[in-house]
Amino acid sequence: MEEHSAERLAAIVESSFDAIISKDLSGMIVSWNRAAERMFGYAETEVVGKPIYLIIPDDKRDEEADILRRLKLGERIEPFQTTRRHRDGRIVPISITISPIKSRSGKLVGASSIARDISETRESDRRLRLLMREINHRVKNQYAIVIAVIRQTATRSRSIEEFEKRVRERIMALSHSHDLLSQVDWAGVRLTDLVAHQLQPFEALQPVQISGPEIVLDANAVLNLGMAFHELIMNAMRFGVTDGGSISVTWGLTSEEGGDIFQLVWSEPAVAYADLLAQEEGFGALVLGKLVPSALSGHAKWSFTEGLIVWKLTAPLARIQIGLGSSALL
Repeated sequence: MEEHSAERLAAIVESSFDAIISKDLSGMIVSWNRAAERMFGYAETEVVGKPIYLIIPDDKRDEEADILRRLKLGERIEPFQTTRRHRDGRIVPISITISPIKSRSGKLVGASSIARDISETRESDRRLRLLMREINHRVKNQYAIVIAVIRQTATRSRSIEEFEKRVRERIMALSHSHDLLSQVDWAGVRLTDLVAHQLQPFEALQPVQISGPEIVLDANAVLNLGMAFHELIMNAMRFGVTDGGSISVTWGLTSEEGGDIFQLVWSEPAVAYADLLAQEEGFGALVLGKLVPSALSGHAKWSFTEGLIVWKLTAPLARIQIGLGSSALL
């Protein structure tokens, strides 16, 4: 029966996904399972009889000495996180549990260590911390935008009803951009999809021509261009687009010495509010003329020629497209 139990115990140790290592009180390795071979790169025949310091980084040698000292004093050692060294020299972060090994008479004869590789856990924790910092940054930016929306809309509204309507429309436009980002885990949104999403309430009234190369926007560009499209669309809906033509949204890329440049052009045949835009009055004009271009490290300008109102945005592609120095989430 005892022999059978010993065989079962040995089988459990060998099949464990955790590295299980035993050592004597002098720190010499006595046993070494297959998981330890995978985790640290040494075969059992290479390490049995060798000091445990073989896998301990130089800065953790005092830690091992303290473990042996505490075991000899009969102290309980709680599980803790530390590092060990692989055969190839890389450092392996582990969670380790230390247990005393005693003889049948109760005498301490060594220690057993159960180690679990926590590299993936640490990487997940690192990504989570980065994500939380990014979310915190995004939320603060959105608070600032919402405050600006409320303040600027309030100063230009003729009634409480108009103020409520315009604020609700603008915050919902931000919400739509957030929805697009959430659908892709904030990994990037195609410019074509953003334009189509923002144009949904308008296309039933007037056709819209869209053209441009495939560009995947980072989160900052999605939120800011989303605001810009909303203001452009709301202006067109409020002042009316003539039946003589349709809205056009086009974009492209040019190369300059400092890098690729993104250019977006919105044009429409209506001219009823050209003077208003030229005077930079209203929150919409503020968004289109200053807030959005500044957020994208670019510039924007209006032109009124040949019966068309044209808004042209120019910005570094690196501030628009995900993966080119953008601040997209990891």
